[in-house]
Amino acid sequence: MTDSLTSIEQAGGPRRRWPWVAGGVAVVLIATLGVVWAVASGGGDVASAQGDGKPVAGGTLEFALLAYQRSPDPQWGTNYAESIIGNNITDKLTWQDPKTGEITPWLAESWSYNKELTEFTFHLRHDVTFSDGTPFNAAAVKANFDQYVHGDPKLGIVASGASLFNGYVGTATPDEFTAVVRFAKPNASFLQASSFTANAQPGFLALSTLKKSADERTNPKNVIGTGPFVYESWQEQVKTVLVKRKDYNWSPPALHHQGPAYLDKVVFNTIPEASVRTGSLKSGTIDATLDVGTTDEEPLKAAGFTIISRQVSGTAIRWDFNTSLFPTNDPTVRKAIQRGWNRESIEKTVLTKSYSIAGSILADSVPGFVDYSGTALKYDPDEAKRLLDADGWVPGPDGVRVKNGQRLVVKLVGINNLVANKPAYESIQQDLRKIGIDVQLTVLPLADWAAEQAKAKTKWNVKAANRSRNDPGVLRLAYSPQADDGSYLPQNFPGYAEIVSTLDKLDSTLDPAERKTYAKQAQDLIVDKYALANPVYNPSQVIAHAPYVHGIVFDAQSRNHFVDAWKIK
Repeated sequence: MTDSLTSIEQAGGPRRRWPWVAGGVAVVLIATLGVVWAVASGGGDVASAQGDGKPVAGGTLEFALLAYQRSPDPQWGTNYAESIIGNNITDKLTWQDPKTGEITPWLAESWSYNKELTEFTFHLRHDVTFSDGTPFNAAAVKANFDQYVHGDPKLGIVASGASLFNGYVGTATPDEFTAVVRFAKPNASFLQASSFTANAQPGFLALSTLKKSADERTNPKNVIGTGPFVYESWQEQVKTVLVKRKDYNWSPPALHHQGPAYLDKVVFNTIPEASVRTGSLKSGTIDATLDVGTTDEEPLKAAGFTIISRQVSGTAIRWDFNTSLFPTNDPTVRKAIQRGWNRESIEKTVLTKSYSIAGSILADSVPGFVDYSGTALKYDPDEAKRLLDADGWVPGPDGVRVKNGQRLVVKLVGINNLVANKPAYESIQQDLRKIGIDVQLTVLPLADWAAEQAKAKTKWNVKAANRSRNDPGVLRLAYSPQADDGSYLPQNFPGYAEIVSTLDKLDSTLDPAERKTYAKQAQDLIVDKYALANPVYNPSQVIAHAPYVHGIVFDAQSRNHFVDAWKIK
């Protein structure tokens, strides 16, 4: 998958849901949390490794992925392979509870912020080091965040974090273990960003790594983090091998994991074909695989393998309409597409119980979700045809509608990185063809899809993807003209100012009720009033593993961590 992209429960106190504000200033203290990570094939909850017996140290986990790691640099990577591997060699300031959304300690023991939400002060652990032995401290936070946001053209380092750290001014270091992160305007969602584990993530790299060029960072030995594993080797399009760091001892308190990882080694194998991943699991060549084919889930369960999954919090898999390109610059066309396909059909023929059909552009696991399945996204082909008829789109001799001599052809570019993507798009394509819309699908591997983004504004009517982030601020990232601008809004777009100001409100407050209101207002604009997107389904990350594998963790962005994983074989 690609991304084009609080409070802590105090010991003995009530469990509060993120975010919360007390007297305008939040102060966060360390606590321990009981956290549930994944849903098992039997429908019950699977906790961390301790729930399966006493963990056993040692061994190698052979893990398969559809995608491959294009660079060992975790701050650059934009696919699942890259973000998962990056999460296991680097750590973050905070950890987000995947069940409640709470932001909890990790490399930062505590933090506070000002009433304006423009200044966030983190008090760091004193015992953390990079794997080269150098200290993790406030200077390292500053150097990482500065390069993450601004990049370094001389080194060929892109500004990966500019949109996530919107309005970043800089980081002050009043003492060795205090970092004060400042923004030019309110950035309420920054606390969640400090825990972000998805694509182009702010995982901390050693100062020696930050001095390396992008090309030098393709040597995995040059990529040094604070995480529980270190690189042993990297073969592009083949495999990445990580080995455990023996002196690691600063997992997030929420994981209840003390000391180094249990596994000696994790091997991430790139296997693009679903049938080969499944065959390799059955043969014992691999121990676990991500990207389980939808038709393979039940047979693997029946064969005794365990299926675990977690919905990806953020946006749904969606079609973002290009409002600067004919014919998707026509709001009638956009609304007809939303109404013109059968969601129930995709649920029955494409998706498994690990997935769900989208009721909004925001995944239903994210606070602020609003369900439009009975309104703007209701399947109503007759209404879709009525809209097109009234707008002057008449059926041509082959059934494809025509207006002013131009055919109603919609060109879509999407990614094949999730197993349900292409069959879901093909189902929509068939339904829309029945009402006179010719959707031409181009579904590509990630590298090719990424290359098309430079031409997207003038070539593609629809970009199909999603954005991972367990925070309603993901809407601003995806749709604001001042961020990713998923719909290529021209400045003369009728709702341009309204969309910008509404999305900005999501970063103006940490009050849950206010954020819920602003999230609804944003979805009303994106889904209903201006029909900027066509939500399709809520993706999940689905893993099948052998019964002797335990403790694979899904985090709040549905990325996997292996510090707690172990195996008996």
